[in-house]
Amino acid sequence: MGDHRFFRGRCAALWLFFSLNLASASTGFAGQLTISDASNGAALASTEVAQGAGWCILWNHSVQGFEVEDCYENRDGVMVLVRSHLPDFAAGLDHIPGRGRQVSDGMGGYWIEDLDEPVPGNAYILRPGGPAVNHRLRTEAIEISLTQLAERARVRIALQPDIAP
Repeated sequence: MGDHRFFRGRCAALWLFFSLNLASASTGFAGQLTISDASNGAALASTEVAQGAGWCILWNHSVQGFEVEDCYENRDGVMVLVRSHLPDFAAGLDHIPGRGRQVSDGMGGYWIEDLDEPVPGNAYILRPGGPAVNHRLRTEAIEISLTQLAERARVRIALQPDIAP
């Protein structure tokens, strides 16, 4: 059963990788957001991210089950953490004074705005949780389940600036 799930996940990853890259091959863009296997560098998915455009990493809180999100932006080829949404002050979730500013979301939770933190090396490692947590990456155009691609494996999320010819 485990081998079947691994094979199915890899087939889905390959389909996603090629379909996203073919769709973006004819357009200009300022960067490529890639998701790869951190252990061997194998590409799992990739999508273009225009200058000034953003994406979010979302997941369901492992205890409370509500959705949490960290949002990034491509600023001149640099991956910048812009804001986070925390629906509650649950375990592991809190605002650190001096790091952005906390504002109400109007529904009992809060946003941490104005984080504006460049991500060192334009990349970081994430270990997607199981189906209940369901880590995913969302842009304006697509949503990719990192859990389906690489459940409990280490993945590298990186922004690679477009190199002009």
